[in-house]
Amino acid sequence: MTKPVQADIPAPPDHDPQVTTADLRRAAWASSIGSALEYYDFALYSLASALIFSPLFFPGADPTTGLILSFSTYFIGFLVRPIGGIVFGRLGDRLGRKFVLMTTVAMMGAASTLIGVLPTYDGAEGDWYGAGGVGILAPILLILLRVVQGLGAGAEMAGASILMTEYAPRRRRGFFASLPFMGVQVGTVAAALIYFLLYSAGRESITATWHWRIPFLASIVIIAVAVWLRLRLKESPTFRKLEARDQIADHPLRELLSNSRPTLLRGIGLRLAENGSSSIYQALAVAYVTSAAIGVTGPIGALSLVFAATLGAIMVPVAGALTDRFGRVRVYRGFATFQLVAAFPVWWALSRGSTVLTIVVVSLALGIGTWGMFGSQSAFMTELFGARHRYLGVSVAREVSAVLSGGVAPLVGAGIIAAVVAADGGSGTPGAGLGSWVWLAGYTALLCAITVATTFVTPDPKGRDLEDHRDAVDALRHT
Repeated sequence: MTKPVQADIPAPPDHDPQVTTADLRRAAWASSIGSALEYYDFALYSLASALIFSPLFFPGADPTTGLILSFSTYFIGFLVRPIGGIVFGRLGDRLGRKFVLMTTVAMMGAASTLIGVLPTYDGAEGDWYGAGGVGILAPILLILLRVVQGLGAGAEMAGASILMTEYAPRRRRGFFASLPFMGVQVGTVAAALIYFLLYSAGRESITATWHWRIPFLASIVIIAVAVWLRLRLKESPTFRKLEARDQIADHPLRELLSNSRPTLLRGIGLRLAENGSSSIYQALAVAYVTSAAIGVTGPIGALSLVFAATLGAIMVPVAGALTDRFGRVRVYRGFATFQLVAAFPVWWALSRGSTVLTIVVVSLALGIGTWGMFGSQSAFMTELFGARHRYLGVSVAREVSAVLSGGVAPLVGAGIIAAVVAADGGSGTPGAGLGSWVWLAGYTALLCAITVATTFVTPDPKGRDLEDHRDAVDALRHT
């Protein structure tokens, strides 16, 4: 591999007089609460897809097919995220970061809340829709709401990271830009704890009653807080300066596709390991260890996420601060390499069927590998793109990679498990599917290897001038 490119990019003064301490604090809270909502929704849906959606919305299928159908609805949310990224990213570059962040948080929260009142396929005892259910209409409505979720999520995290990076002092951008991603851990822990409490009473008690609705209905509380905070938020300093100078791009998508394709490819490659391993360990690993072949029982998925997200809450700001000291590329590569090296040991440990071992390895893979990359990614991705098409560029890079890795990963993994189960003699055969861990580990390692390779051809944009219209690659080339 080639030596990593080090960008020697001119930097602006460290302090922006337009940003007060109160502004910085308000931006951090507004960004973090929105991130908490997105990943509360994400963790809710991934756990529900792995554990309960199959009997609720696809009751006629055998367990393996039901899991694939359930993960298909999960994938649909990722499939539409690039569309949301393009639509809202373009608006973010033309109308401002605040407007889009208000819109996306409302969309995601409303969709999650409405999932909590959906009728199911067969209905359930004690359900206000009655025992008869609504048949095929139930999964159709679930898919529609998942689409709305995906459209909103397509620009939410990009906006939060951009807003915070543009607010932050130059020398501490990595740390401050990582703070919204701590909201991810808060949302993940909240979702996991709720599922842990519900699942402790038994899976049948959740799917047979209205109890599964509670986590989704709780989204309305997070919406209210997030909207209130964002109403009080000022527009980002960088966007205000672009407006004042009449430098807003009329056609940010055209500008992005003309000038930023190399940067887009780098952004997509950087995220494959982070987003892919996030979905793999939050959804697919849970489905694998609770399958008939492994046989781990109880709320193992929720419990693993609680420990992992708690570790991640510590790791995210630490990783951000490390990028301020040692550079974005070097730190990011370190976490991606950790995830690559850990892939086969982690999946082998998952195949042992030990509850304690499962919790430990999932916590390490997510809490250190995935969320270490997450914490070092926010300022990194934002600084790679030029000011006039930054929102759109970060959104498209994030969400295309989300489809290629995060959305596809559980679906591909479920297909791998199904193929191995069939090769072992079918779901009725004892231990059928046990050996799929080797293929699942290989798939995880492949995504991580692509990301590690990408870091060797990506410039380090640490501390660059965020008002520069050029991408970091172009700024380096002309300095």
